[in-house]
Amino acid sequence: MRLALSLAALALLARQAAAQQPRPATCSRDLFQNEAGFRLQQTRLAAVANADQATQCRTYREHVTYLQKARAIFATCQTGRERERNVGEMDSELMNYRALIANRCGGR
Repeated sequence: MRLALSLAALALLARQAAAQQPRPATCSRDLFQNEAGFRLQQTRLAAVANADQATQCRTYREHVTYLQKARAIFATCQTGRERERNVGEMDSELMNYRALIANRCGGR
């Protein structure tokens, strides 16, 4: 019982320490650019909906690269539920696009 309480206390302290780390000074800008980037990515994806497979696959791969960068910004610059929600959405989208690439683009 004491070991479980000690481990729980250590976990709580570690979470608090991580939450108290200062955000990079560029976070406001990075989050703003993330939002603009999402709109651009949606436009790019819509534009290749009827394109040839090679063009679609290239765009999907570029989108995965964008999602990875966006995920890193959310993970670094947000906290709490907002961070959990956005990082979770990025993880889900990454999984979906990687599966799409694997199925339609020969996995490359």
